[in-house]
Amino acid sequence: MNIVFMGTPEFAIPSFQALLESVHQVVGVVTVPDKPTGRGLKITPSPVKQLALDYNLPLLQPEKLTDEDFIRQLSALKADLFVLVAFRILPEAVFTMPPRGTVNLHASLLPRYRGAAPINWALINGETETGITIFFIKKEIDTGNIILQEKVEILPEDNFGSLHNKLMTIGAEVLMEAIDLIEANEAPSLPQTGEVTKAPRITKEICRINWDNPALSIHNLVRGLSPCPGAFTMLDNRLLKIFTTQYVNQPTTLTVKPGTIIEISQKTGLISVVTGDGTLAIQELQLAGKKCMCTSEFLKGCRLKVGDQFV
Repeated sequence: MNIVFMGTPEFAIPSFQALLESVHQVVGVVTVPDKPTGRGLKITPSPVKQLALDYNLPLLQPEKLTDEDFIRQLSALKADLFVLVAFRILPEAVFTMPPRGTVNLHASLLPRYRGAAPINWALINGETETGITIFFIKKEIDTGNIILQEKVEILPEDNFGSLHNKLMTIGAEVLMEAIDLIEANEAPSLPQTGEVTKAPRITKEICRINWDNPALSIHNLVRGLSPCPGAFTMLDNRLLKIFTTQYVNQPTTLTVKPGTIIEISQKTGLISVVTGDGTLAIQELQLAGKKCMCTSEFLKGCRLKVGDQFV
């Protein structure tokens, strides 16, 4: 089949690469316009654009997906199928264009975790299982009929980074299986059933730790935001990101305010903090303007003491 691939970030690369190495023909690529990134605000192409350039593929980078010139150029590619992985919301004039339809790879078991941040929210909510869904796009976001799903276990040690990498690899395999089924006219198209949950975009407010919450809840928040964008707290009016914690399910009888440091262990290199229902040990953190480091290294350059408080 002739296919147009649409995507932007690193998450889309294994799927894009698998498609390029398949029997199918990528006749065009759609990605976002180049944007300034990093401290120097250097104009940088998306990972998908970089790979498209390596293969000298026709490339479209519309500011608006409703732009008439873009729609005309897209139509001229005469694709049989559009494939989306981590891209923008398509207008109906675009996703209804190809005769075989438009399919999307979503990093959850739909209808659970519809939205922009399914990997983050599965971890934040303490799930032990997530997965990949390949589905036909329709007008309502993440509601289309399912072609294939594959479950993926969430391990206790998983964070956003590790789960992201697992899902992008497995997702590429499931996507190619679905595309082959579409070509053979054997693709299922099953309505979504079960509980609907949301996975909204991660905001700065979501990233701030509320030490009044239970220790497990804070631990899962840290997992779901590590290594990026990072859960944070404040220490003496300075932003402190926390990347790894150790949850031991240990209640405390101390009557101190949540967020208070109650132990700094030179032996284990852990900082124990009171939460709403117990304690949580910090293992990796980063003070604003510094690099991420383990607590034992952090303590060499930052004087903390028992009684100090995170807010």
